[in-house]
Amino acid sequence: MLPLPILDFKDFQDNFVTHFRPWQRSFQFWVRVVDIYTGYKVFQLRVSLVKDVRKQEEMWERQHEFAAEKIYSMCADLGGFFLKVAQIIGKPDLAPAAWVRRLVTLCDQAPSTSFGVVQHVLEKEFGRSVWEMFDTFDEYPLGSASIAQVHRARLKGDKSDIVVKVQHPGVQDLMMTDIHNLQAFALYMQKTDIKFDLYSVTKEMEKQIGYEFDFMREANAMEKIRRFLYENNKKTPVLVPRAVQDMVTRRVLVMEYIDGIPILNLGDEIVKRGINPGGKIAAAAKDRLLRDPSFILLFRSLVALLDYGQVKDLPDALRLGYANLVLAIADNDPQKASESYRELGIGTLSKCENEQQELFRLAQTMFDTKLPTGVTMLQPFAEDSSIKKIGVQSFPEELFSVLRTVHLLRGLSVGLGINYSCAEQWRPIAEEALHQAGRLKAKDIKPRSRRRGLL
Repeated sequence: MLPLPILDFKDFQDNFVTHFRPWQRSFQFWVRVVDIYTGYKVFQLRVSLVKDVRKQEEMWERQHEFAAEKIYSMCADLGGFFLKVAQIIGKPDLAPAAWVRRLVTLCDQAPSTSFGVVQHVLEKEFGRSVWEMFDTFDEYPLGSASIAQVHRARLKGDKSDIVVKVQHPGVQDLMMTDIHNLQAFALYMQKTDIKFDLYSVTKEMEKQIGYEFDFMREANAMEKIRRFLYENNKKTPVLVPRAVQDMVTRRVLVMEYIDGIPILNLGDEIVKRGINPGGKIAAAAKDRLLRDPSFILLFRSLVALLDYGQVKDLPDALRLGYANLVLAIADNDPQKASESYRELGIGTLSKCENEQQELFRLAQTMFDTKLPTGVTMLQPFAEDSSIKKIGVQSFPEELFSVLRTVHLLRGLSVGLGINYSCAEQWRPIAEEALHQAGRLKAKDIKPRSRRRGLL
């Protein structure tokens, strides 16, 4: 009689948890998001019965504060992808102020993976022990995000510090579960509350986040951009770290260490150096940083770009269509903006008066960083916003990267207290792209803005 196999209870437990966890996360997501959504719908009915405008504003503020606590709890408890969601919606130019105040504290709260697990990942990826590869290796990470964390280290026989970026094990499957849940919610929202093709946006998010789990792709993108900047400029406008040769796998990326100040901490650094944060020198430094990232006027420091996980190559048709839209916004030309929307494949539906002007306002909201005079928050989903008047029925998935870039820049400019137009800033690049494609004559390029060598 053959002996019965020994049951490895820990292996069974690990397999059970691995298969059960996505269902558990889905259940938690839907319970919480339905609670937040129904809370707002019930509140809308209640506030509609109040006629006093000031009273309505006070009620909305309390409702946003109440919802902010629930959104914070959901993102903090579920972590992973929802930390990214918090970063996207927790911007002062987009979300209610109560949301921003609560969600901004989540940005640096991604849990870290223990050093023992990190050591196991490194040794599995490179086939050598950590101490064969490194002279020093900080066990505590410099920082941890939703997909990976970074450690400071030094390679054997090298005196320069490097950074080791290591993926959190098992997080990719959970993120895909979260995104699929969000896609289902986006489909419902675009049919009931928001006239925007949210589903296409979430599909592109799925694709982009998938890219972030391939560090070999990130290293190639980093090198491609570094080489491009150095070859096309007498002095590179930004610093790009080098990947360490033969020290890159799909789950581990080793690159040179660049010391500096996180850009959102610039205000604190200004105060630390004895400069009035509300004075002219500080304002000039912040403004110069956004308009010319090669140089911070105050500190004479270069800007470094460190994360290349979501680098995107746009197809020529979309790239040139967006160049046209940039010129339309910079020239304040509603007719050209409408033509650019059609060229880009952005399908819209509207029954409002002055449709072309509303479409132009929508283009400014989506694709420019500049806020209208006296406005500190765009509130794109308010009743009088263009996104409520112009339904976006179809939106090219690949344009989401552009949309997110503009959104991040707008959040940065609002955070620094600088109101500037990226469309005006990017005009010379758009003109050169169209000129090289034979779609813009040299005589039509404004002399003051024409710059060579950018593309």
